[in-house]
Amino acid sequence: MAGQLIRRGERTWLIRVYRGRDAKGKREYVNRTVRGTKKEAERVLTKLLRDRDTGVLLEPSRESLAAYAPRWLSVWVKPRVRGRTFESYRWLLNKYVLPTLGARQLAQLSAADLQALYNSMTEAGYSSRTVRLTHTVVRSALAHAVKTHLIVRNPADLTEPPRQQRREMQALGPAEAGRFLEAAKGDRWAALWMLLVTAGLRPGEALGLKWADLDGAKLRIQRVRLPNGGVEEPKTARSRRVVTLPDLAVRALKEHKARQNAEKLAAGRDYEDAGFIFVGPLGRPVETRSLVRHHFDRIVAAAGLPHLRLYDLRHTHATLLLAAGEHPKVVSERLGHSTVMLTLDTYSHVLPDMQTRAAEKLDAMLAGGR
Repeated sequence: MAGQLIRRGERTWLIRVYRGRDAKGKREYVNRTVRGTKKEAERVLTKLLRDRDTGVLLEPSRESLAAYAPRWLSVWVKPRVRGRTFESYRWLLNKYVLPTLGARQLAQLSAADLQALYNSMTEAGYSSRTVRLTHTVVRSALAHAVKTHLIVRNPADLTEPPRQQRREMQALGPAEAGRFLEAAKGDRWAALWMLLVTAGLRPGEALGLKWADLDGAKLRIQRVRLPNGGVEEPKTARSRRVVTLPDLAVRALKEHKARQNAEKLAAGRDYEDAGFIFVGPLGRPVETRSLVRHHFDRIVAAAGLPHLRLYDLRHTHATLLLAAGEHPKVVSERLGHSTVMLTLDTYSHVLPDMQTRAAEKLDAMLAGGR
C-alpha cells in the first residue's frame, strides 16, 4: 500500500507513506502524526503522496546545525577549496552562526531564523560584507543539505542579506606615508611595515616570506601564510611574482635579520627555524590580528593618522606609484593583479591627476614645436 492512515486516538492520526527500498533492500517509510479530523489527515496523506511522486518527500533530519556544519566542512568543503577559504568558512560559522543557531535542527531552521541573524549582525555594527559572506557560507551549507536529502528547501534562499556597500579605500599620501614609517622605527615589525608600503604585498604574502626568497633587492613571492599558521601557494599565477625592493626596504630587512639572528642565539634549541622572515621570538608564526592590535594600530595613532586597515598600506603603495606617473602595467605586476584593467578599476581615483599631467605634457611638447 502506498499510504496508510492509522487512528491513534481522539483526533490523532498516524500517516505512513512508502518511499521505496534502501540500498540493502529494506522498506523505507515516512511517518507523520496529524492532530485533527480524519478529513484533515486525509489531506496531509494526499499531499505526502504527491510529494513522494514528485521526488521531494523527505524524512526531516533531526541533526542539529552544530553537528552538520563541521561534517560538511571536513567532508565536502576542505577537499575542494584552498586552505585560506576553508579557514574563513569555518571561522564565519563558529563566530557568527553556530553560537546562535547551532542547536536548531536542520529541518526546523527557517528563513526567519537566518534573517534575524543577519539583522542582529547589522545592528551590532558588522559590515555588509561580513554579513553577506556569512550568508554565502550558510547558503552553501544548506544547499548541500538539500542535495543530500536532509532538508527539502534551502531557507537561505528566502532571506535578504544587506546590500553590498562599497568600502571607501584609504591610501596615505607621501607625507603621511613618511610619518607612518617614521613612527614605525624601533617597532619589532618595522621591516614588515616598510615592506607593505614599498612592495605592495598582501599581508598574507609578507608573512609567508622566507629568507631564501630574497636575493639582493629581488623578492620572490611564492607562498601565503594562512590564519591557522600554515602556508599555501598564491591563488593565481600572477600572484607568484618577483618584486624589486627600494634601498629603504633592503636596509630594513638587513636590520630585521640581525635582530632575528640574535633571538636565535638566545633561544638556542627552543627556536623553531623554518626560514621565515617574520616570526615570533621563538620562530613561530604570528597572528595578523595580534600584529594589528598590538603594533599597527599604535603606530597609526602615534603618527597622527586616521584609522587604517593593514590592507590600506597596499593601497598606499599603488596610489603613490600611480600618482608619481609610474606606468599602470608596472604597478599591476608589482601588486600581482590578474590584469591591468583590475589595477585601473581599483585605483581609478588616481587617474584624473594623471590625465591632467598628460594634457600638460602635450601642451609643453606642442608649444615647444611651434
